[in-house]
Amino acid sequence: MEVLKIKGGTPLKGHVKAAGAKNAITKLLVASLLSDKRCTFYNVPNIGEVEVTVALCQEIGMQVQWDREAGIMEVITKELKTSYVPQRFSGSNRIPILMIGALLGRTDEDIIVPTVGGCNIGQRPVDFHIEALEKLGAIIEYRGMKKEGAYFAHAHNGLKGTVITLPFPSVGATENTILAGVTARGSTVIKNAAIEPEIVELILFLQKLGAIITFDVDRTIRIQGTRRFYEVEHTIIPDRIEAASWGMAAISSKGRVFVEGAQHLNMVTFLNKIREVGGGFDIKSNGIEFFYDGPLQGGIHLETDVHPGFMTDWQQPFVVLLTQAQGSSVVHETVYENRFGYTETIREMGADITLFRQCLGGKCCRFASQSFSHSLIVKGSTPLIGRDISIPDLRAGFAYVMAAVLASDSSIIMGLPFLDRGYENLVPKLASLGVDVTRFKPDAKPEKPLQPLHQEHWGELHPLLTS
Repeated sequence: MEVLKIKGGTPLKGHVKAAGAKNAITKLLVASLLSDKRCTFYNVPNIGEVEVTVALCQEIGMQVQWDREAGIMEVITKELKTSYVPQRFSGSNRIPILMIGALLGRTDEDIIVPTVGGCNIGQRPVDFHIEALEKLGAIIEYRGMKKEGAYFAHAHNGLKGTVITLPFPSVGATENTILAGVTARGSTVIKNAAIEPEIVELILFLQKLGAIITFDVDRTIRIQGTRRFYEVEHTIIPDRIEAASWGMAAISSKGRVFVEGAQHLNMVTFLNKIREVGGGFDIKSNGIEFFYDGPLQGGIHLETDVHPGFMTDWQQPFVVLLTQAQGSSVVHETVYENRFGYTETIREMGADITLFRQCLGGKCCRFASQSFSHSLIVKGSTPLIGRDISIPDLRAGFAYVMAAVLASDSSIIMGLPFLDRGYENLVPKLASLGVDVTRFKPDAKPEKPLQPLHQEHWGELHPLLTS
């Protein structure tokens, strides 16, 4: 398996383009299964998460044409060849569970999907999904199968719209309920729904597809059931997580990077925190330029939250940024209970970070009476030193890359499949910004930066694709 070698200490300078949002295109591919019409997507990122989702949809019957270089994908599912998602997709990502909402209105057969997967960042139960779908008329049962479990679902009597109040504005549960509500009879109302930009993206796509759907500022989504669909062309929004990641890397390294495609509207809360620590940014018509604007100042309080709050996926690189800011800052994670596992490695690189089980913040938190380390204090500024690093999850992966860029010497980063899941052309982008980075196999002598793996090597990263 390949690794990255990064020699740190160089400010990032230059221009990068944010790829299409991973958390948008993967959900839209599933949404396209609602109909038998052709859907064409633009600005599709060439990343591992899309590869796995495409493989999953092809298993169901989707026909796919993907021009990876142009970022264009054309899909159509004229008919379902199966409603069974094989067990080899168990734990691959969070997409299989969404197949239930998408397929309930497309088939009378039992829908069988494996257990959910994704990064190990805490419990992400599907109870909210199941309860909402059952209120719409679905019958869902969990059964043990071989070494893993699976969910069996059907709606032999059809789905019927109703009012659903989610206990928590879960993105996945909101998406699943929306997908099922599109083909349910009558009107479906979802209260306390997630309203992330990727949810809005799903709503816009479904309206193009034929859905009658609205959303209000009080987290209420209303859907009028339909079975009439149309062909769609849709451009994927830029990835706000990647855009913010490059911004934080630029500022913390005392550099200057223009991120093409970064959208002001979707990054308001993030940009406020950048200003609080003294980072610089300049909003342009086609992106945002991030730059070092003098010594960074800590002493801030940050709490993650659902949108429009501070995104939990921005938290890890922001903590690395805070290691370079003078003073102590508090971070309170309220979305996932196990999102601070990456800090042990950052501490070993020289950071001063202390974890707490208590809620260090005023925001209502589900983990208040539990024993999870979900608050921290980071003191800066501290120099970081390079070391061998093993990536535990996707967003921690970029935080480690960022820490390696800031370190005074070289680091070796293992676990690249996590990075390949969410960051397109990471090595070329880093190199274009002046980073001394090489991707190589440990038993081979590194000579020059390598391009992301080509098609013949997919199996090394994603065995599902060659199963």
